[in-house]
Amino acid sequence: MKNTKLINARKSKGYTQKDVADFLQIRVSTVSNWETGYSRPALDMAIEVARYLDADVANLFGTNVQEVHT
Repeated sequence: MKNTKLINARKSKGYTQKDVADFLQIRVSTVSNWETGYSRPALDMAIEVARYLDADVANLFGTNVQEVHT
């Protein structure tokens, strides 16, 4: 299921998927996968995305965030 909240937050900032990927030092395909619902970010990455987009992590990802296991 598409993550329209993430897509809308990114677009409202005027950012491309490449902008987000470059900031996080990850692949554009990873950002695309999050937006299409193919995969989910780990909690630490979700927090960084939310900070970059100036958004609430729970609003962007809700329960779709994978816990980080160390």
